[in-house]
Amino acid sequence: MAKAKTELGWVPEEPTSRGVVNAVSRAIRDGILQPGMKLPPIRAVASELQLSPTTISAAWSLLARSGAIQTDGRRGTRIADIHPGSARYHRALDRQSTFTLDLSTGVPDRELLPDLGPVLGSLTRALTPSSYLDEPVVPELIELLRATWPYDAPDFIVVDGAMDALELATRAVVRFGDRVIVEHPTFPLLLDQLEAAGADVVGVPMDGQGMLPCALQAALGTPAAAVILQPRAQNPTGVSLSSERAEQLARVIGAADTTVIEDDSAGDVAWTPDVSLGRWLPERTLHVRSFSKSHGPDLRLAAMSGPAGLIHEIVARRQLGQGWTSRLLQRILLALLTDEQSVEQVKRARGEYRRRREAMVDGLAGHGVSVVGADGLNIWVPVADESAATVRLASQGVGVAPGAPFFVLPLQPGHIRLTVGSLAGPVDELVGMIARAVQAGSRGGGR
Repeated sequence: MAKAKTELGWVPEEPTSRGVVNAVSRAIRDGILQPGMKLPPIRAVASELQLSPTTISAAWSLLARSGAIQTDGRRGTRIADIHPGSARYHRALDRQSTFTLDLSTGVPDRELLPDLGPVLGSLTRALTPSSYLDEPVVPELIELLRATWPYDAPDFIVVDGAMDALELATRAVVRFGDRVIVEHPTFPLLLDQLEAAGADVVGVPMDGQGMLPCALQAALGTPAAAVILQPRAQNPTGVSLSSERAEQLARVIGAADTTVIEDDSAGDVAWTPDVSLGRWLPERTLHVRSFSKSHGPDLRLAAMSGPAGLIHEIVARRQLGQGWTSRLLQRILLALLTDEQSVEQVKRARGEYRRRREAMVDGLAGHGVSVVGADGLNIWVPVADESAATVRLASQGVGVAPGAPFFVLPLQPGHIRLTVGSLAGPVDELVGMIARAVQAGSRGGGR
């Protein structure tokens, strides 16, 4: 193909939309294209590169999804400003510090976490790692995890929390411009990760049992690198996969050449059955279980299983950076998972979270507000006007997360997400406030 003229400043190595994307990305990295710089019209770029406008339009779409460029109608397309951090995630947690009751964060109740004192006292010097060359995972921990895993997994790794696992998984299987199918709605930080990786994110609607098989089949009509789902206590809805639905999804995915990535973020405080598509697709499934909500967010631990080749690739990638997850923390988790008192404390937390969630759900139902999902710390509440509902509750000292950052599909009905982690006492008054906020902004409602 002909080389681009010097005024463009960049030239693709291949005459495809992916080639254009790679060329623009390199030009941004090299400083040839600066934040705020206006790009020529699509037809002008197409003429300059001797490519079709359709090819350039497809490249612009991929670059916009990754956040590399911004389009603004008649004002044209510009190189995006660099904003550190995660846009959706920060929008979901954009809360005041003056809330009397903050239900927006999704964090567990620190009073329900197991006591570390006895466990730390049981660790001896002999258990303290003393070499960079020790195995990256504690063998006894993996043995214990195998006994509690939802399927016979080929291989395991321990990583620094669920989001670290998801980032490692997507880096291993997703390339710039690849389609990735996710649940709609889903966790904002996952969407931030995928968009930062340049993935083409496709949302699939859910019902009370999980992803809709027909919608997933339609989405897989075009090849996808991965399908990412939360098998139980889905964030934000609280929906858990039924075994029947999991088998249906496995059958749909089994006919496609794609990888399944599962995020069991609730882990040991979830009370619905632990289900995984790995039962039917063990060589195509990466399954993540987090211990943050059950044993402590600051432990930063999650386990991930998957096919040996893919796990080994992830291990090799980690050796270029942090190398391994602290074996000392792994030993602490192993002790927590085997200590009778700690096991009982986690069991009590699971029961208490269930009581809190069901009290809130039943209370809302009494006001005519029904929600989907039956597990986890989060409740996904439909509202007439999302902004009006969040503002009304904020004015009463209650913080909730707006639903928009969780959305994948456009033009969706309003929702708010609230977390029951801190709701230890009676909820009757709070339920009334939320029920009134549900109608805020509607004609004649919210008074």
